[in-house]
Amino acid sequence: IYQVIKAKVLNGPKQDEVIQIENDFLELRVGQKFYFNYNVFVDNSESFIVTNVDRRNGIAFLVLIFIFAVIFFGGWQGVRSLVALFGSFFAIFYVLMPGLINGWNPLLASFAVASVILFIAIFFTHGWNRESTIAYGGTMIAVLLTSLFSIFAVYITSLTGITADEAVYLNFNTSGTLDFTSLLLGAIIIGVLGVLDDIAVTQSAVVSELYDSNPNMPRKEVYSRAMRIGREHVGALVNTLVLAYTGASLPVLLYLKTSDLNFETIINLEVFTTEIVRAIVGSLGLILTVPIVTILASIYLKGHKSNHLHTHSHKH
Repeated sequence: IYQVIKAKVLNGPKQDEVIQIENDFLELRVGQKFYFNYNVFVDNSESFIVTNVDRRNGIAFLVLIFIFAVIFFGGWQGVRSLVALFGSFFAIFYVLMPGLINGWNPLLASFAVASVILFIAIFFTHGWNRESTIAYGGTMIAVLLTSLFSIFAVYITSLTGITADEAVYLNFNTSGTLDFTSLLLGAIIIGVLGVLDDIAVTQSAVVSELYDSNPNMPRKEVYSRAMRIGREHVGALVNTLVLAYTGASLPVLLYLKTSDLNFETIINLEVFTTEIVRAIVGSLGLILTVPIVTILASIYLKGHKSNHLHTHSHKH
């Protein structure tokens, strides 16, 4: 693609001027807004380079559609889930990320923020009740065990956490002060929170419904029935988790497919091994969450009368 563009500058040092740009980066349409770099050299010559398209209006429109759909179908609970979602993003962007840049241990900081995110996601979305408390407690136990396994998985695969150019640039920008291996561990923990929350709330709700249908049902039978449902759910979520990681890595997979590397060499590349570790650690976290939450719910929900309707929502 090659275009010679005349464009009016909307802001910056050349605001309101009309400039000419030779563009060979991406195809632009008449009337389309875009970003460009403006360089002035020692001989006072200038250059303009197209860097990106302005996507802000499109993003805002999609966000509004998402918010409308959640509220329309979810009602008041949809509003609570949006509050929980924004709270989670606030914890990540304004607590976790500044803390990591300021020298916090990535693993410990991610675990602490994960506990806050889970608290917001479970209690704000599903209400302040015993089922939510059990789901939160069981999920935190599973997150702790998953964190320990992720340390083991990263250690035996010798992952460094530096798999892309962005990590190299970040290392330069922080003068080499970040521990990228711990950062990878923290990213794995944050990445599995959505599915752990999902499975935990579901198992707690299943046990509560079983007790509501028959308050005299023995704990052992409740556990057995709830586990049958949990196994089906885990099977579906493990598939979802693996496909999500695969979809995110599809361009990399296609690039490797077109190369001359054999299968053993490909899976040994850190960018590929990292996704394998993510999928395995996340799947193990799911498997651990089901029996932990089901046991806690079977013990502490017997004799407890649920006072709200159970709902189930996926957050990935």
